[in-house]
Amino acid sequence: MAARRAGRRPRVVIVTPSRAAANNGNWHTAARWAGFLAATCDVVVASSWNGLPCDLLIALHAQRSAASIRSFAAAHPDRPLVVVLTGTDLYGDVLDCARSRETLQRATRLVVLNELAPRRLPNALRAKTVVILQSARQLSPGRKPRRHFAVAVLGHLRDVKNPQLVWALLRELPPDLPVRIRHIGTALDPALGRNAAHVAAQDRRYRWLGGLPRAQARQIVRNSHLLLHPSHVEGGAQSVIEAVTAHTAVIASDVDGNAGLLGRSYPGLFAADDAAAACALLRRAADEPGFLRQLEQNCATRATRFSPERERAALRRLVAGLLPAARPTPPSRPDRGQALAGAAPQRRSSASPRCAGSRRSRG
Repeated sequence: MAARRAGRRPRVVIVTPSRAAANNGNWHTAARWAGFLAATCDVVVASSWNGLPCDLLIALHAQRSAASIRSFAAAHPDRPLVVVLTGTDLYGDVLDCARSRETLQRATRLVVLNELAPRRLPNALRAKTVVILQSARQLSPGRKPRRHFAVAVLGHLRDVKNPQLVWALLRELPPDLPVRIRHIGTALDPALGRNAAHVAAQDRRYRWLGGLPRAQARQIVRNSHLLLHPSHVEGGAQSVIEAVTAHTAVIASDVDGNAGLLGRSYPGLFAADDAAAACALLRRAADEPGFLRQLEQNCATRATRFSPERERAALRRLVAGLLPAARPTPPSRPDRGQALAGAAPQRRSSASPRCAGSRRSRG
């Protein structure tokens, strides 16, 4: 392979249908992975593959990146191709469509983002599937309010994130329960944005904050008692990961992209679309300190699974298996003469990842 020629680092293109301005999970995954691979590869993040020379293509979202996947596989059938399956891939109709199944069959490896996801795939595809759990930087515990029970909801307003359950839950909650819900997310569906604004005007317990920078959103989650995550579908909920790594308990819909992160026996799961069950869990967490501690302790036991170091190691292991030239070079040991003379070993420099048509990313 060309990447094996002496003196040239492997080239990797990461295709994501989302740009930085979208501020969504696909973009954050692509930017983070570019940073993780920068030590051993030259990395470009792009919205599509248009013939850019590379030794490996990583495509996020099988359906929305299907054209890039097919083009790369046709142009370079001998080069590795990794397809990352999102929630709408796995739990939508991708497995029911012959053309979509063909796209998955072209992949050298499939990546899924929660521990329950492989069971959705037929055996022929499962055999080449790798689980990589996403990550978030660990934060110190926040300052939780004492006068009210703070709940954060983190997700853009669109049907798959099920903001309707949040508004239904408000109608179920006793009016005297001191709950405050802060809802973070851009209205990708204008009708849902109008609904959110209407609920906020009618119910002082609810605030819709719109889209916020990721750092600001994380601080709100960190300073909340609870994250409510009611999605219909998730591939591997980054919002859940960011709550767990911020010492904030979670109640979430019992879908693979949540349960495959929190664990099947996690006590804060409710049936998807069941506002009454979600309301009961939220009331219990607000009224029973022991139950809230149980949720927090369960989350704490999972937190190490979502460390950046663990995600980086899993990704680099995957790429090194496909591109031997991407394996990190172990530091050379100085000979006895160097050691006695106190000579310091040389450090290799690493290039930064490049992004096509977007800002420079950092892992």
